[in-house]
Amino acid sequence: MGKSGICCKGHARYSPLMDDRQTMEKSAGKRLALIAESFERLVGRPLVEIGSDIWTMPAALVAHGTEDPPLFFYGNRQALTLFRLSAEDFIGLPSYKSAEPALREERAAMLTRLEAENVITDYHGIRIAADGTRFRIHNAVVWNLVEENGQRHGQAATFGAWEMLPD
Repeated sequence: MGKSGICCKGHARYSPLMDDRQTMEKSAGKRLALIAESFERLVGRPLVEIGSDIWTMPAALVAHGTEDPPLFFYGNRQALTLFRLSAEDFIGLPSYKSAEPALREERAAMLTRLEAENVITDYHGIRIAADGTRFRIHNAVVWNLVEENGQRHGQAATFGAWEMLPD
């Protein structure tokens, strides 16, 4: 079994550890607060309920930077479970690799739309986990990580509805 807890397709799930939380928080740094702040500013509601936090929220949350190609710098516990990766393996992963190769054009079109609108609240798409497991996400909210002064730090996405797809 590899360090991400995957022995073979369908036989093991990665279960995030406390070390993963610390690793993600260190990776995100000051951008961690920007994830929630920019969501609330652009969407008009808080990302998490009072008394909750983004690591333990039931929805998946991912964020990538402005590199070319964009690299993930944050994924919460639910995202690591869905993508079946440890924090160490998730951080630095090119975000386009979260989509199947045949569907990467659809993802690129969504990112172009995001550049114009700053937030999308109705995104649907198919994502792929590290072990090849595919899942469809529904009603994802995707937003730009942008400070009030307009400085961009990447994009983030959250989704609370998904369905695992057959092989």
